[in-house]
Amino acid sequence: MVTRGSAVGELAEQLRAADVDLTSHWTDVDRWFGTWAQGHGLRADLRAHLLALPTDQANAIIRRSRETRTHFAWCLRDQPDEPFTFWLHEYKEQRDWRAGYADSVHNHRYHFCTTILRGGYQHERYSAQLSPQSQLITTTELLTSTPCPVGASDSLLASDFHRIPRAVDGTMTFLVKSREVTPWSLSYDPLTQESQRHVPVESRLSQLVSRL
Repeated sequence: MVTRGSAVGELAEQLRAADVDLTSHWTDVDRWFGTWAQGHGLRADLRAHLLALPTDQANAIIRRSRETRTHFAWCLRDQPDEPFTFWLHEYKEQRDWRAGYADSVHNHRYHFCTTILRGGYQHERYSAQLSPQSQLITTTELLTSTPCPVGASDSLLASDFHRIPRAVDGTMTFLVKSREVTPWSLSYDPLTQESQRHVPVESRLSQLVSRL
């Protein structure tokens, strides 16, 4: 739970007060987020918030968070009645990355906005062609490649494909994500040219039961 009065609490209040469906009006979220991210000492605000967390709230963040092949994804806020969640991504040192996550060409099950708090990375956007039969990625084409330093902000829709091929050691980003808009995401390895569909484990319980 992000405390009221903090910069992040201010963003939560603004999103909660929106009189539009955020998922279908993500360009509005992008505009609000870009203005908000430039107007606060967000890194210091987050540090103060985390230091002040009661034990039960700190444990709740730990339970909601996860490790990926390229970064630690800390879930700072996830309230069921809100159409958004807040995250802090802590990128691992480049030498510890494992192929197949941020450095693959991929999309997400949700829309999101992000800003860089520390470090920086190279951000690539792609177009992707899908197989009509398997709905997996068959080919990709690089559209843009942009160096993103501290303070840079960006927004992607669930239909957008992107890649982070490298990041400065110690890079950290803050994200606001929409709720899921698709049941799965796709990734494509540029080296092996293999594509995968990624289905969240929490949606597989019925399949688990049917396999027993």
